[in-house]
Amino acid sequence: MSVGVARETKLREHRVSLAPLAVKALVQKGHRLIVENGAGVEAGHDNADYESAGATVVYSRLELFGRADLIVGVGAPESADHEIFRPGQVVLAFWALPTARPEDFSALQAREITAIATEAIVDRNGRAPVLTSMSEIAGGLAITIGGNYLLNEFGGKGILLSGAPGVPSADVVILGAGVLGRSAARAALGAGAQVTLLDVSVEHLRDAVCAADRSVRTLLATRPNIEAALARADLVLGAAAVRGRRAPVLVTRDMLKLLEPRSVIMDLAIDMGGCFETSRPTSFPHPAYELDGILHFCVPNIPSVVARSSTQALSNALLPYILQIADMGVDRALAVVSDLRAGAYLYRGKCVQETLARVFNAPLETLPIELGEQGALV
Repeated sequence: MSVGVARETKLREHRVSLAPLAVKALVQKGHRLIVENGAGVEAGHDNADYESAGATVVYSRLELFGRADLIVGVGAPESADHEIFRPGQVVLAFWALPTARPEDFSALQAREITAIATEAIVDRNGRAPVLTSMSEIAGGLAITIGGNYLLNEFGGKGILLSGAPGVPSADVVILGAGVLGRSAARAALGAGAQVTLLDVSVEHLRDAVCAADRSVRTLLATRPNIEAALARADLVLGAAAVRGRRAPVLVTRDMLKLLEPRSVIMDLAIDMGGCFETSRPTSFPHPAYELDGILHFCVPNIPSVVARSSTQALSNALLPYILQIADMGVDRALAVVSDLRAGAYLYRGKCVQETLARVFNAPLETLPIELGEQGALV
């Protein structure tokens, strides 16, 4: 199969979907790898690295999309790319389609592509391997960045995360005890902060307590508990998400009044719509804005600021799925690999994901691939 590695075009996106070693692994399996010029430069991998791995570097995006059967990207291709998709082409990326514009969704359907969302790939144990790889990095980064925004020089309250002898440490509130929230909690505890973690699932909170050796406070994410936590918070992280759906809004603009002036909120679910009513996507070099006296940080792709590490983690998580698609073909891979079926948003232009059907009022189709009793495609 011809596999294309696209250069990311969104502002301040420095990652690339596949590192050269992953490309080499695909080439060694007999697949043709095509890499867009400069795709890996900002992650520390130049064209020569990919050519040494056996890939062909092309200097036209049109050529990349014209030659590749499977396109692999980090973020979803932008609207300008829709016209160069070919019917039947497979595109694997962080699509976040539940938050897409209706006209973009319709355009993708018209191009008859198969869109597999890496954020929606789920294994049989309910884990999301690709999303987890980025969430783990984002959680740790959030505490590093959030600690900076608490400094006076960045407009914060002038608070040190760890505190000092006789000086209280910062109070960090995390909304959501999934992989991202637990990763952020570990990083915040390691930095010496006081941490309160809220979630709608007691099981998630129990897992967090076990992982943090009971040094994290946990609360059920009811509105009264959220309000009580906000009232004492210095830094609030929004890490609540429902896989394949828009993130729930947990903090309204009116609730911001509970925070002290110059407190910091970071919406880590902004790529899926955000957890705060007052959130809007931002990017570097101006990643934060002030509203009602509260600093808002809402960068949707913060793992991109550690592009080399993030690329390696993403590449490790994606490679097994790309190999399955390339080795079997997309039809058989969707039939055999339940993880990939969970991540399928569109199949040859048809909506095969229930949430998307509701969001865009589109007919819901079923994947037309099933396995017979002997494992044959029917």
